[in-house]
Amino acid sequence: MRGPSALGRKWLTAGTRTFTLSEGNLFLLLAIIIGLFSGIAVVFFRKAIDWIHAGLLGSAPPPIRVLLVPAAAGLVVAFLVQRFFHAARSSGVNQTKAAVYVFDGYVPFRTVIGKFLTCSLAIGSGQSLGPEDPSLQMGAGIASALGRHLKLSRDKLRLLAPVGAAAGLAAAFNAPISAVLFVIEEVIGTWSASALGAIVLAAVSSAVIMRSFLGGEPMFRVPPYTLEHPAELLSYAVLGVVSGVVSLAFTKIIAYFRPRLRALPEWTYYVQPAAAGLLIGLVGLRIPQAMGTGYTYIDQALQSQYTWEALALLGFAKILTTSLSFVSGTPGGMFAPVLFIGAMIGGAVGGLEHHFFPQVGASVAPFALVGMGTFFAGFLRVPITSVFMVVETSGSYSIVLPVMISNTIAYLISRKYQDITLFDLLAKQDNLELPSMEEQREQIVLRVEDAMRKPDLPPLQAGDTLARALEIAETSTEEVLLVRFPTGRWAGIARRDLPGMTPGHPPETHLREVLSTARLPILHPDQRLDDALRFIQGHPLLPVVSREASRKLEGVLSLQDILTAYQRAS
Repeated sequence: MRGPSALGRKWLTAGTRTFTLSEGNLFLLLAIIIGLFSGIAVVFFRKAIDWIHAGLLGSAPPPIRVLLVPAAAGLVVAFLVQRFFHAARSSGVNQTKAAVYVFDGYVPFRTVIGKFLTCSLAIGSGQSLGPEDPSLQMGAGIASALGRHLKLSRDKLRLLAPVGAAAGLAAAFNAPISAVLFVIEEVIGTWSASALGAIVLAAVSSAVIMRSFLGGEPMFRVPPYTLEHPAELLSYAVLGVVSGVVSLAFTKIIAYFRPRLRALPEWTYYVQPAAAGLLIGLVGLRIPQAMGTGYTYIDQALQSQYTWEALALLGFAKILTTSLSFVSGTPGGMFAPVLFIGAMIGGAVGGLEHHFFPQVGASVAPFALVGMGTFFAGFLRVPITSVFMVVETSGSYSIVLPVMISNTIAYLISRKYQDITLFDLLAKQDNLELPSMEEQREQIVLRVEDAMRKPDLPPLQAGDTLARALEIAETSTEEVLLVRFPTGRWAGIARRDLPGMTPGHPPETHLREVLSTARLPILHPDQRLDDALRFIQGHPLLPVVSREASRKLEGVLSLQDILTAYQRAS
């Protein structure tokens, strides 16, 4: 069996010379390679969806094809999922999280193939789902396969899955910043330098590949926008309320119907996507915009090509078709439908407000754009990602202020009336105990100042004598007497050890002579209590000093103080 040291070195051979790479450097190089492969895979994935859509439905399909193609494709997709690619079911975000926290970064490459085939067919045939979430899982699978081939350590393999996820999402969205933020905000929940560097490299290289093949233009065309009057922000606040309520209702629909369909006999899994496809086809006969990803219609809404009544109808029709697709277990993602619904609901609110209050300067287009991010924040509960997602997919920075206001309101409403996020909810329905990133963000962080206490006596000085220390020890209740040096260094003397020092040293001996090399770790009041646990090991008592002056004692901290603080917090 190979040890960690063997796994931590890799060799590259060029001619007669051999170059050694540390695992850390290899990991960064591998992140770029993952981005390149993921970008290529996503380009083919998007092309496959377009080709299947053109072949099955075309630009103006007859009604019978609109009705039957989603159902027929649903049968094929269900057969593939149930017989060959069971892990391809659902969106892919939770599967990637499970790879990180449950399976040591392992994502079978079979899942990448299955996701590519089933999602291409499902989305191309008109199922109301998107390619972004599947692209995320495909990127994670590619990264996992490369890591296993290179026999990386377990810690690196765990980190490779989110690196690949960011690469896949960046290519699918043409939005590397949003991809990085989403993976950090929802998948791993950490901003460590090693993780962030690799994720950024993978996302950027993936986006470069995608833009080389499909162009570098933003996903949507957005008319110029300027905030003409601060009163407009009230209108966007109203949009935040509406989007928060609608996103909450959408979540409740999925939370109610998905487990009930999963509880049906297993043979129904073969027909549920087909039944959903048939119902989607029925909706598509009257409202074809509610089928597929709907990117084209989002762009049209951003160009103010619909009335507010039509936009409201499209938004609620998309909620219906997306719910049918998702709860039936059809493989595909939620990002595209969420953007579609948000754009339509936002545009409808903007158009309605403009109808009754013409003095409001903004038209339908900016409300549709803000609505995309607002619904995204309310439904998926990733508030930071949602702001940057609007900016990147539209290429417009002028809309940031309304987006932030509206997103925050929608997010707070969703949090108030829905205990857990959608992805956490889906994980529980699938019997997975995955960490909740939102709960981690909301956890109360205890600081050293929450546990420290005032010392019972002032600290000793390095110039004090052993006799003085013995005198103080008689009145002190601490196990350890702290000693302060003029340089800011701190040391400690155990009370029980003081009597044993007297025979070997005269009473007038200075403490600096006895403690010439002793040194205690120091803490600061604002440090996390978790960090203090690492420093306090082996020390009964540590000094808490001011950051302004290392000789100024703010308090003392013991292990019992830390445990008491945690007990109070719980």
